[in-house]
Amino acid sequence: MNTIVIGCDNAAVSIKNILIEFLQSKRMVIEDVGCDTADDLVNYPTIAQRVCERIIESGYSKRGILLCGTGIGMAISANKFKGIRAAVCHDSYSAERSVLSNNGNVLCMGARVIGHELAKKIVGEWITLEFKDGSSTPKVKEIVDIEKKNLK
Repeated sequence: MNTIVIGCDNAAVSIKNILIEFLQSKRMVIEDVGCDTADDLVNYPTIAQRVCERIIESGYSKRGILLCGTGIGMAISANKFKGIRAAVCHDSYSAERSVLSNNGNVLCMGARVIGHELAKKIVGEWITLEFKDGSSTPKVKEIVDIEKKNLK
């Protein structure tokens, strides 16, 4: 995984730009789907849709980062898309478990909740993680089965 699709609402433009610069320094390919200024009033569900559609179109080879005031609205919106497993993570352990235990592919954070340096630390760790078959595989399969039933 070396492509990250990133998006934010107007509450999180500053942290998005900091994370883009950080990710580029790690040689990650970035697809920025907006928003670009604090004056842009695009709603967070629209941005979540853009990110999720790019991930789905890639055959899930890309991961996403979604940022808003709390990260919660982005996660709720992202989880409406088939194959997307988004989690709000404001600490390293939660971010780690979102991938290793839940095969998460979208990291959500809140610009009003987390500082820039901690966000970089979490993202830096998150991009190195990859889900591997193990004790969590049946649980992830169950999530996928529920999704197939409910997201038609």
